[in-house]
Amino acid sequence: MHSYVLISAFLLCGVMDARKIRGISSSYKRFYRERRSFLCIDGSKVIPFEHVNDDYCDCEDGSDEPGTSACSRGRFYCTNLGFRPHYIPSSRVNDGICDCCDTSDEYNSHAQCHNSCWNLGQRERAYVEGQMKTLDEGLRLKQQLIEDGVVLWREKQAQLRGLQQLAEDLQVKLEECRRRKHEAERLKEKTLDIQLVRDAGYVHTQENSKKSENNSESEVALEQGEEQPVIQAKIKGTAGGYEGEDPLLKAAARAAEQEVSDLKKVEEAYETVNMEISELQKKLAIDYGVDWEFLYLNNQCYELSVHEYSYSLCPFSHVTQKSNTGTEVSLGKWGMWTGTPELYSQMIYENGEPCWQGGSRSTTVTLTCGTETGLRLVKEPSKCQYIMDLQTPVACQPVLKQRGIHSEL
Repeated sequence: MHSYVLISAFLLCGVMDARKIRGISSSYKRFYRERRSFLCIDGSKVIPFEHVNDDYCDCEDGSDEPGTSACSRGRFYCTNLGFRPHYIPSSRVNDGICDCCDTSDEYNSHAQCHNSCWNLGQRERAYVEGQMKTLDEGLRLKQQLIEDGVVLWREKQAQLRGLQQLAEDLQVKLEECRRRKHEAERLKEKTLDIQLVRDAGYVHTQENSKKSENNSESEVALEQGEEQPVIQAKIKGTAGGYEGEDPLLKAAARAAEQEVSDLKKVEEAYETVNMEISELQKKLAIDYGVDWEFLYLNNQCYELSVHEYSYSLCPFSHVTQKSNTGTEVSLGKWGMWTGTPELYSQMIYENGEPCWQGGSRSTTVTLTCGTETGLRLVKEPSKCQYIMDLQTPVACQPVLKQRGIHSEL
């Protein structure tokens, strides 16, 4: 009889102990040690310890009922050995639905639960392993892109210096062409003046020889001395295009035309080079990351079709949306980096085409780690406000590997 009492007491103690600690994580078990009284974890009340897990809520924070559904604010801890532990609202305890993969939340219901933690853990671990492999490969590719970015940045700087030197050379050549054009025009004018004088003498001689044969009106005009413009007109009329036939004048005219043509070509070249310099300086002024790792995204465009629309993202330039009918709409132009806590994790494209409800369209692009570069997601969570997910190796961060993924596994 005495042995029976001891065994009964031992079993009852085990049952009570299980009732008391059910739904508690190991880090909170120190608050539920057997004692005469229990202090609510928020410090609001002290209750007898036997009131813990008695299916009646005494504490405002629900800490006295971690293993029952008595408290509306209570939480039940799923241990989920082999998978990720987590909390569920205490209202889900013994509600006939299995929320914990270890079935611990349905300890007093008729739910047909099966422990699935091991299978879930295997899938989770396989997923984590795949993520870690992706991260390793992404970091390797990122390092290569960093090295390529440094080389490309130096090449762009060398290209800029070359263009600036070319612009200086063209400036000198431009001044020389202007000088030569001016001299050629002066030479042409002098040659023309010489021919005008010679032609004027020729006409005067011809008119004197025919003076007796001309009518009195012509004689009076020559004797009074006509003004130079009238003589030039007569030269052109009587010489029959004589100046065009003069080799020296023709050569001077051709030389002047050639200098004008050369000057125009140099001016066009000078303007083109300056435009290239300006464009390159704008590109080099963009923040491509600490190690210029994002430089390779410049001059690239990535597309993704979603339903009836085709979206195009050209990093550091613009974002567009094109419908099946061919209508293209600007969703924003390159603005800035705006990630937190990692600065180079989000891009803002703003000042797109006006929206019918006011304001202009804008796009936020989030960069995520991946072994390839491409658009993976496009959404419009609010009217005329778009979000995109651009996967790229340069978004991979070593800190993710240091922390681990789901370390509780």
